[in-house]
Amino acid sequence: MTLTKLRNIGIAAHIDAGKTTVTERILFYTGVNRRLGEVHDGEATMDFMKQEQERGITIASAAISAEWNNHQVNIIDTPGHVDFTLEVERSLRVIDGMVALFCAVGGVEPQSETVWYQADRYKVPRIAFVNKMDRTGADFFDVVSQMDEYLDANPVPFQVPIGAEDDFLGVIDVIERKAFTFTDDERIEVDIPEEYKEKVEKIRMELVEKLADYNDDIMDLYFDEKDVPSELLHKAAREATLKLLITPVFCGAAYKNKGVQLLLDAVVDYLPSPVDIGAVVGIDVDDPEKSHTRNPSPKDPFSALAFKLINDPYVGQQTFIRIYSGHLKSGMQILNSTKGKYERIGRILKIRAKDREEIKEAGPGDIVALIGMKLTKTGDTLCDPDHKLYLESIHVPPPVIELKILPAKRKDQSKLGEGLQKLVNEDPSFSVRYDEETEETIVAGMGELHLEIIVDRLKEEFKVDVEVGEPAVALRETITSEVETNYKHSKQTGGKGQYAQTVMRLEPNEGEGYEFVNKIKGGVIPNEFIPSVNKGIVKTMDKGVLAGYPVVDVKAVLVDGSFHPVDSSDRAFQTCASIAFKNGFMKANPILLEPVMKIEVNTPDDFIGNVVGDLNKRRGKIESMRRYRKGSQKLTGFVPLMEMFGYATTLRNVSSGRANYSMEFFKYMPLPKAVQDDILKKIEDKKREEKK
Repeated sequence: MTLTKLRNIGIAAHIDAGKTTVTERILFYTGVNRRLGEVHDGEATMDFMKQEQERGITIASAAISAEWNNHQVNIIDTPGHVDFTLEVERSLRVIDGMVALFCAVGGVEPQSETVWYQADRYKVPRIAFVNKMDRTGADFFDVVSQMDEYLDANPVPFQVPIGAEDDFLGVIDVIERKAFTFTDDERIEVDIPEEYKEKVEKIRMELVEKLADYNDDIMDLYFDEKDVPSELLHKAAREATLKLLITPVFCGAAYKNKGVQLLLDAVVDYLPSPVDIGAVVGIDVDDPEKSHTRNPSPKDPFSALAFKLINDPYVGQQTFIRIYSGHLKSGMQILNSTKGKYERIGRILKIRAKDREEIKEAGPGDIVALIGMKLTKTGDTLCDPDHKLYLESIHVPPPVIELKILPAKRKDQSKLGEGLQKLVNEDPSFSVRYDEETEETIVAGMGELHLEIIVDRLKEEFKVDVEVGEPAVALRETITSEVETNYKHSKQTGGKGQYAQTVMRLEPNEGEGYEFVNKIKGGVIPNEFIPSVNKGIVKTMDKGVLAGYPVVDVKAVLVDGSFHPVDSSDRAFQTCASIAFKNGFMKANPILLEPVMKIEVNTPDDFIGNVVGDLNKRRGKIESMRRYRKGSQKLTGFVPLMEMFGYATTLRNVSSGRANYSMEFFKYMPLPKAVQDDILKKIEDKKREEKK
């Protein structure tokens, strides 16, 4: 199959917009499935994790291949819950086009906006599908106007629904002027109902006007008041969609099997092939100022990005990669340029959700799973060893919520460690640390549901029963002023001693993370000990200084020091740097930072006062309020995560169960002094208690 006939697409939307149901229908109509699987029965092909089947939601983005109209369509089904936003992020990084799903009743919901802006960041061309046209309150044209108002999507209806709610019968293709109704198995072309003819012509004229802005031939025909042929409209619409100038909008009711075949036609007609996307640009491994392009051609050097790891009980670890150029064969040696290490390719699998098909080779545009990769993690670049480059990695948001976990049986400690390590490999937004003082394992993730799923998976997949503490907010420490710190570490204990001296300047580095700068001149500290200084600082930062929370946003500049030809060692410089950093940190006006979340609340007008009042009590700041739907407001603001435990219950109570909300991480911000003092006092009291 030629590259122009390949489509790598993602299906993304707000939770409950029907993504997995749409995917199931696509698999049915493309012949991958012989029968329809339903989310609510726990039988959806794409939701094959037990946790997904129990909750009726998608957690892990699953990749699957199907065929339609002589085209191969690789589909990545993504989660809608904000706790799994990394799954959406990594899918968007490797797909070429996206189907954005909207509920005909809910319209543009908070997570729809998050996904839309993530797609903007990766410049992914997209089409929209307004699903659930059969539901009470469905309004296709209201969703289109919300897309225009809230997403700046430049939406263009390519279809007109015939009826809505219980009377939703089918759709009219505006370009072709054809109407369709649907049975479970097929679409049936019918005459356009008389009462829709005028509306269809009006919508078609608006589509022509819109496309005339981007195509001179259509502009000429429009001014001459001549009819524009369908072929020309299709061609111009495809070009405008690929350039992100318009978003074609389609509609249907996936659960009732209406409109899905036409959506598949649209995927083939309007979304890009790897050839349309063109070359990817990577950075030279040896010179970051230089860049290299890789065309989607088997003749170019091999390049690929690893975007996901799954621990499969049958075949072990699967590493999912998207190939951008060159070809890959079993047994080949390739370079992981991110790690600077070589990997040998074992088995190559094409995935059809639960099923796997082993293939001998893969080429540009393919999304495949590799078995037997030892070092490769999410975001790593794989390339030809003779043509090295880095591809843009995947943005990983920091974890914001923590849990203490213990194995229920002490003998399961090592099993717990193994399970957690595999889960960390799979999911970069999940982290684990071990507190040696309290002998507790602390896991951190994107939200309460994220960690709940992790605990579930430990029980189900790794057979480890765990006891879980209360969720706690993942605080951070940083400094607010510049300070110079000088420490000499000298120990004599019979035999070889320990000697090191470091002089460093600590500076606030807001939003830039940790930075280490070496300004040593004249060899006052030998080159081999400079990494030891950095290592000593990093270890200290992980454990925290002020209150035991990880340190962020600090620049450490090593300016001077001294060494002893016999007594200086890696360990001596690590210890010295650690103590120097701690001393300086405590003098640099240290503060605690807390995760602040962006929150969106949709509430009927009657409850707006209650909702705002409650958020103000939680130290929230309201940024904007706007019309959501008739009689409803959408409220956007920022609120500390620390104040948001139990919010779902409170919101239900203050709005009689009629408001809903969505939260995502915004950034770390300083804690108010009173709250910080309270936290530090509790930590001191706890330490005193433990000493007794």
